[in-house]
Amino acid sequence: MRQLVALIFAGAVLGGCIPQVAPPEGPARQAPVRPSRPAPPPPVSSGIPAGPSAPIVRGEMIRYTTSPCGGACPVYTVTVRPDGTGTFEGQRFTAVTGARDFRVSPAQYEAFLTRLAPYRPRSGSVRTAPGTPACGPHATDMPSVEIQWDGRAGHRAFSYYFGCDRTRNPGVADALGSASDLLPIAGLIGARP
Repeated sequence: MRQLVALIFAGAVLGGCIPQVAPPEGPARQAPVRPSRPAPPPPVSSGIPAGPSAPIVRGEMIRYTTSPCGGACPVYTVTVRPDGTGTFEGQRFTAVTGARDFRVSPAQYEAFLTRLAPYRPRSGSVRTAPGTPACGPHATDMPSVEIQWDGRAGHRAFSYYFGCDRTRNPGVADALGSASDLLPIAGLIGARP
């Protein structure tokens, strides 16, 4: 019985990172560049910004930061600026540790901006995490992401815990978890569990 409980717990801890990627078939290879996924529809749940209340604001610097989980989730911060410059800062479980500069095309910046725009608060910060009404029942040991927008309109931030009830927030985890796929940083992040 103890072994069964330990096995279930280990599976939950090791399987907790978002987004999950199927293991590669065949011989080992370096971190593949995954195709970008289309953006899911904006969320409709209260407590989370939605399309009409969060217009696309061009010319802002966007900072996307992931947090640790109960397993080997990549922990990093990526900053993208409207001039096409970016900085990746790998912290834990990434292919690269430390700061690395990169460039994004106008199309990549626009795609990243557009993917995150529905979650940009009109003002201040919004947090969806255990203990907040927008989260509801939640899983433990999951990572979170914080997105910050800085520009002439001021500072905005949105934080989302991936263990929150997905039926309350349809599409949010997929949209936020795959946003970094739109940037040329797959080789810096490395393989994801």
